[in-house]
Amino acid sequence: MECDHWDQPVLRLSRDPCSRARHEEARLGPYHHDGLGAFAGRSPFKSAYVAAKHGIVGLTKTVALELARSKITCNCISPGYVWTPLVEKQIPNTMKARNMDRDQVINDVMLAAQPTKEFVTVEQVASLALFLCGEGAAQITGANLSIDGGWTAA
Repeated sequence: MECDHWDQPVLRLSRDPCSRARHEEARLGPYHHDGLGAFAGRSPFKSAYVAAKHGIVGLTKTVALELARSKITCNCISPGYVWTPLVEKQIPNTMKARNMDRDQVINDVMLAAQPTKEFVTVEQVASLALFLCGEGAAQITGANLSIDGGWTAA
């Protein structure tokens, strides 16, 4: 396994949320911070990405503990595959690399571990983030909330 590709995603995905949390704490006082952890689990050939996402989950828990008495919540949203332009652009490369057609890539690769066999939508992730920013979620902190069509339940 080559390690040269680690620096950029690991540093960017773990340093940026920490810097943002500290900046927002100083600027706003009490606020809700929701990191995007993505599914930090079983993703072959994405070791740096997965390691960075696990780091976000750990950072979320630590920041939540550090700021708990400040009325600041910090949570992590971990979606399965979200249908975005970036995901859509990955399909042709995966088709070529795995000698599959579009439907096979979507069903047998991307949605294989997602029991609902449906992509998470951007709107679903946004709705969860908005809920976490509201008063109804004031006592939810340090949580890693999966929105993955049952991927983590399987």
